[in-house]
Amino acid sequence: MSGDALEPRTPGPEDLLLVYSDGGARNNPGPAGVGALATDADGTVLIEISEFLGKATNNVAEYYALIMVLEASRPLGYQRVKAHTDSQLVAYQMSGEYRVKHAGLKPLAARARALLDEYRDVEVQYIPREKNTECDALANKAIDEGLLGLKDPVLTQEESLF
Repeated sequence: MSGDALEPRTPGPEDLLLVYSDGGARNNPGPAGVGALATDADGTVLIEISEFLGKATNNVAEYYALIMVLEASRPLGYQRVKAHTDSQLVAYQMSGEYRVKHAGLKPLAARARALLDEYRDVEVQYIPREKNTECDALANKAIDEGLLGLKDPVLTQEESLF
């Protein structure tokens, strides 16, 4: 049966989806991008995201990175998720340790929370930047490609909330 593609395995109720996200803006606000990965518990990459946002703040980019990877992961069918971010603000706001005070971040936090609430079991963890280098590289690649005109911004001026 050479040439047959393997059917993707449907995750069971105890299977864990791991998501990693990073967003960045140069000159804050400035050209911004997101990088994100979704893997299974064995580390197999299921989703990779590298998107140029346009002009935005670092915090907006961090939230969009989380939102984009969670939206892209919805069809995978996982019931458990562990999200990793190197943004203390996003991690602590999503875990409820910090309130969302900035009016421009409230809709993004609400969207991320709604996506997380679709899972039966959720953990959001802050990780040091050194443990998130792959997502950082994807975010920087997106910014570079956007600045070179190779990628169009995915956000309108109103969405960038700068």
